[in-house]
Amino acid sequence: MRLGRYQFRPRIVPTLATLLVFPALLALGFWQLDRADQRQAIVDAYETRDQRPEVDLNAESMPAGDAAPRNTRAYGRFDDERQLLLDNQFHRGQVGYHVLTPFHIEGSDAVVLVDRGWVPAGDSRAELPDVQVDGARRSVTGFLDQGPPSGLRLGGMADGETGWPLRIQYLDFEELEGRLGVDLMPRVLRLDPEAPDGFARDWGPAFREGYGPERNHGYAVQWFGLATALAVIFLVVNTKRMGSDDKE
Repeated sequence: MRLGRYQFRPRIVPTLATLLVFPALLALGFWQLDRADQRQAIVDAYETRDQRPEVDLNAESMPAGDAAPRNTRAYGRFDDERQLLLDNQFHRGQVGYHVLTPFHIEGSDAVVLVDRGWVPAGDSRAELPDVQVDGARRSVTGFLDQGPPSGLRLGGMADGETGWPLRIQYLDFEELEGRLGVDLMPRVLRLDPEAPDGFARDWGPAFREGYGPERNHGYAVQWFGLATALAVIFLVVNTKRMGSDDKE
C-alpha cells in the first residue's frame, strides 16, 4: 500500500505475530479493567456495610448468595482446642498469621470461623504463637466476609501439619468441615477491633492497602501501552520511503 512517498509493505511473519500478540495485549488490558471494577465493588461494599441490616446468627442464617460484608453478631462459645493459623499474612510489612477460631453458635449446629486478628510469626517455623482463648459462652460482634486473602494454592491446605493450632496455607471450608467434624459456615466473622479476645485488627484502610483498583488500573495502562507500542513498531518497521528509482 502506497501513501505518498511512503510504501507500507508488511511481511508475512511479523504480520502474523502482530495479529496474535496485539489482541492478546488488548484483552489483558480489558481484563485488568474488569478486575479493577470488581475490586472497587468490594471496597464499596466494605465502606457501606453499616447501611445494611445487621445479621444475628442466633436468629437467622446468612442469606444464600449474599457475598457483601454484613455487620454480624452471634452468641456461643469458642472452640479453644482447635484453632487455625492462616500462614503468610502481612501486617504493616511484618509476616505472621491470622488467627481463625471456630465459634459454636448457641442453639444451632452451625459453626463460624472468627478471625481474631493478626499475630507475628516466631523466630522459627517450629515456634507457634500463643493464641489461647477460654471456651466460656459470650457474644461476638464483627462483620462477615469471605475471609483473609491467601496466596497461590500450590499444595495442600495443611501439608505436613499436625496438631493444634493447625497452620494452614489457605481456607478450604469443605476440608475444614471434615477436619473439625462440624457444619461450618463458608464465611469468616471478622472480630470488631474493640472486642476482647483479639489481636491486631486493622479492618479499615490498612486492611484494604494494596487491594483497591489502583493497581489494576496501572496494569491496564501497561498492557494498553504495550499494545500501542507494538502497533507503532509494526507500522514503522514495515513502512519504507520510496526512492526515485523505486517502481510501483
